[in-house]
Amino acid sequence: MSLVTTTDLYEVTMALSYLREDMRAPATFSLFVRDLPPERGFLVAAGLEPALDYLSRFRVGRSDVQEFAEVLKRPVEDFAPLHGLSFDGEVRAVPEGRLVLSGEPLLEVTAPLPQAQLVEPYLLSLLCHQTAVASKAARCVLAAAGRPLVDFSLRRAHGPEAGMQAARLCALVGFAGTSNVAAARRYGIPAAGTMAHSYVEAFDWEERAFRAFARTHPGPVTFLVDTYDTERGVATAARVLRDLRLGPGCAIRLDSGDLGALARRARAALDEAGLRDVRIIASGGLDEYAVAALVREGAPIDAYAVGTKVGTAADAPYLDAVYKLVEYDGRPVMKLSSAKATAPGPKQVFRGPGLRDVIGLANEEPPEGTEPLLRTVMRGGLRTEPPDPPAAARARFETDLAALPEEARRIDAPVAPRPTVSTRLTVLTTVVRHRLEARTGAGRRPGEKAPE
Repeated sequence: MSLVTTTDLYEVTMALSYLREDMRAPATFSLFVRDLPPERGFLVAAGLEPALDYLSRFRVGRSDVQEFAEVLKRPVEDFAPLHGLSFDGEVRAVPEGRLVLSGEPLLEVTAPLPQAQLVEPYLLSLLCHQTAVASKAARCVLAAAGRPLVDFSLRRAHGPEAGMQAARLCALVGFAGTSNVAAARRYGIPAAGTMAHSYVEAFDWEERAFRAFARTHPGPVTFLVDTYDTERGVATAARVLRDLRLGPGCAIRLDSGDLGALARRARAALDEAGLRDVRIIASGGLDEYAVAALVREGAPIDAYAVGTKVGTAADAPYLDAVYKLVEYDGRPVMKLSSAKATAPGPKQVFRGPGLRDVIGLANEEPPEGTEPLLRTVMRGGLRTEPPDPPAAARARFETDLAALPEEARRIDAPVAPRPTVSTRLTVLTTVVRHRLEARTGAGRRPGEKAPE
């Protein structure tokens, strides 16, 4: 199925106008986040891999032209110039897993203007959603302080495909597993899960449910112990585990109530029963704030299952991201609107130690002691290298996270590093601004004459 028509209407009307005006020269668009959401000290770049898949398959077919005509209620012939249009441009991007800051391009597209315009909404949708979820998941990793995390987000994600993406992104930043069977299979993520309260309720008493479950799954099992009375549930689980001698790796799951206090009582009961190797897993509306609080209080919880609030990036479900034209036909361009001005020209981000970043022009030399973040990942509409292995993205994430300043790593009230701007980019911005102000009258009071 074609994804070409998954775009905004004005992209179609603009692209058609460009073609009729023969405006097919190369255009560079920069996709970046203006400002980080509150309570974010960093973002994790994500969504590039599916974005490259989309661009590599992008081609306007006859059925797409027909759809455009039907939606605009115009003759099909009006949209004939769009037929056969495919993406044959270049993409420079920050690889998945790297940390990024406000104003830094996640991705830059250089392609004939109609092509680069049509793909805007799909690219923004992919990168914004996935970067938001990956960043939320990364904060959970920080909060857990080395304890395993499992993705439970599928049932509350904003659609099944969003659940698939969440599982992949959680694994990218270090989660140990996912409950999503399809995602486990597609991405090679360990599958993890327990039982639901409905399973326990389907039996006439709790112990019978636990024993039946263990008969079907004789390996390590996890019993959900808070369907009725949590402390009684822990005692019942302990009795079944001891009687059946199920071996190491078994666990109980706490899903409600005061998880810290319940975990302490459960740990004491399990230890007293000689089950010191049985783990305690916590779930139930958890996010980085709840996990951090439990870790701080020393709750004896061995692993955390997080779902709804991570899969939806609940406290920051969108990013203030834009896709702005910065150069057309070799001419640097910029937007002058108040509070929404953009900088002209293709960019590069030069990263120094401690995420001391410099945003500069793509063709300038890196400052001493820095490395460029954006690399060419597509040329002529084709990938420049095979799909990025998940392990590589995770390694990049871990390297950048280790270098992140402590104040940006905080769960509460983090302070994000602020990138600086290179001298060359500052000069170009000033020159282009003055040129545009002289030409358009921007910045002058009504009735004020342009300078001679």
